Amino acid sequence: MKTAFITGVSGQDGAYLSKFLLEKGYRVTGLLPRRSTTSLWRLAYLGIEDEIELIDGDLLDLPSLIRTIKQARPDEVYNLAAQSFVGTSWQQPITTAKVTGMGVLHVLEAIRATDPGIKFYQASSSEMFGLVQQPIQSEETPFYPRSPYGVSKLFGHWMTKNYRESHQLYACSGILFNHESPLRGLEFVTRKVTDAVARIAAGQKHELRLGNIDAVRDWGYAGDYVEAIWLMLQQTDPDDYVIATGRSTTVREMCKVAFNHAGLNYEDYVVIDPTLYRPAEVDILLGNPAKAKEKLGWEAKTTLEQLIGMMVEADMKRVGCEVANKCKGSLGS
Repeated sequence: MKTAFITGVSGQDGAYLSKFLLEKGYRVTGLLPRRSTTSLWRLAYLGIEDEIELIDGDLLDLPSLIRTIKQARPDEVYNLAAQSFVGTSWQQPITTAKVTGMGVLHVLEAIRATDPGIKFYQASSSEMFGLVQQPIQSEETPFYPRSPYGVSKLFGHWMTKNYRESHQLYACSGILFNHESPLRGLEFVTRKVTDAVARIAAGQKHELRLGNIDAVRDWGYAGDYVEAIWLMLQQTDPDDYVIATGRSTTVREMCKVAFNHAGLNYEDYVVIDPTLYRPAEVDILLGNPAKAKEKLGWEAKTTLEQLIGMMVEADMKRVGCEVANKCKGSLGS
């Protein structure tokens, strides 16, 4: 039985990855920080809350991280923890740099200090491309991050590469493009849209305020992407991979799909709010997943229409449950 240790285990990707690994027969352990209240609603949503071994520790405290890794005795470490909302990174740039950037270095150092044979996965991000230098982004596209979040992710990405080359660690980075699910936080635009659709359909809400709806993104399903994450650590040699669908969609088009699913016209409800524009916009992100397909045998299975439909249905169920006062935190954030 292999053991996996996951930071960010209670997040969207952490929950889906945990479920995937449990089905593969892994013993799954996760880092449980005590700096703030940690919600386990995603693990409960997937029915695996009691199957994860949670270990107290802190990504920003290297001695405690070394202790937790020694306790977990993992074969594989997946670093998914981050301050992951781009908008918040302008309001909290230092916290973002510490958690999303320095946190990666702490995990790498903890592995080097305990067992350099542990395989390591770093959750890099398409936000590192930022002001895109090529119309379609691959592993060879130059980076130009446009937010404190993107800059912090780039630090972690290059540190992972440095430890691979300097200390011969099996260390990979997955450059994941936007990936969504019913477990996405309410602050992210896809979930903001699908939650609003559900509430508008239920008569609880009458408009949806958004910023730049002409921004273009490459959206996939998080449940598909965790398989690619796992596959990276099953290869003979460590490497970095872009994980994406290869399909671009505007926020406007995504809204149309979501509202159509509920029999509504998005133009009747979406209001453009200039205060929601970001200080520096990333206008387009579109990934080239050719390397992942060739080397890992992976490609996205879920279409945007299937994904958004899944999210709208989940939020309609949640809103109905909320109205009936039968939910206990299942709306999550």
